[in-house]
Amino acid sequence: MPKRRPLPDNYDAFAALPATMVTVGSADQRIAVHVAGSLASGAVPLVCVAGYNRNMVDFADLLRLAPADLGAGHPLVLVDLKGRGRSTDRQKLADYSSLADAADLVELARALAIERAVFIGQGYGGQVLMGMAALRPTLIAGTVLIDAGPVSDSRSLVRMRTTLNELTGVRGEKSLKPMLRRMVANDYPETPEARLEELALRSHFVDKRGRLQPLFDPALIKLLEPFDLDDVLLAQWPLFDALASAPLMMMRTQLTQQLRRETFEEMMRRRRDAEAFVIESQGSPALLDNADDVRPIVEFARRLANLRRAA
Repeated sequence: MPKRRPLPDNYDAFAALPATMVTVGSADQRIAVHVAGSLASGAVPLVCVAGYNRNMVDFADLLRLAPADLGAGHPLVLVDLKGRGRSTDRQKLADYSSLADAADLVELARALAIERAVFIGQGYGGQVLMGMAALRPTLIAGTVLIDAGPVSDSRSLVRMRTTLNELTGVRGEKSLKPMLRRMVANDYPETPEARLEELALRSHFVDKRGRLQPLFDPALIKLLEPFDLDDVLLAQWPLFDALASAPLMMMRTQLTQQLRRETFEEMMRRRRDAEAFVIESQGSPALLDNADDVRPIVEFARRLANLRRAA
């Protein structure tokens, strides 16, 4: 049986994103998917994949803003990878990997009858898309990478591990709110305090006993244990190069620790045809909560959708 992870009874962000549970893999393994618009319309869907321990709520504002330019009926698909959000957890720690998640996305697309799509991946989600490009390049009509490259910055992995460990089991409003604000304040320096708390609670929730609980499998924290600040990680450039079969957009938040600037610049050098943008005054994940940051993505997706209709 799959591991059972506690989920909140009342969580406004999930309530606004009703999910369909799609069986992927064995019969007891399911991926949570939110679909807006109609997949039967023949349009090229925009499929969104969140970061390492993140879930589809990171794309809630994109979902709100995109239809104004993309069209109300255009299909947008938000995905929780296994072990995140409302999807089931994997049976074993060793089962978690970007290639396993990539294989799940291929199977999920088949289950939803998606032949080609534009995919958006933030951070680790972008690395999953690189793996998917190596497995099934014909599935990709275009890719948007946000703070995602062929290698993560070890400093960001250590910071993530430290932060998530500090949050584990925190109890009481007096301790909780300052910690939540501090957790994300450096990534969003221009954001009001109340908004900072809401952003922090995209990856956690407060249970009935007043304790902070993760909206992801805690085993994901264990996978971060081997990393040190000064580690030099091996870049998987062949996986990045697998994206060459389709148009590419690359975005980097100005304050991110996930993607080094020199890595981003090398990505641009390798893909001179790609569009590149910097999202100002934000860290990871990108909020995608204003028209200026969302419009390039929407125009990219719309252009690719029009190309398919013209073919």
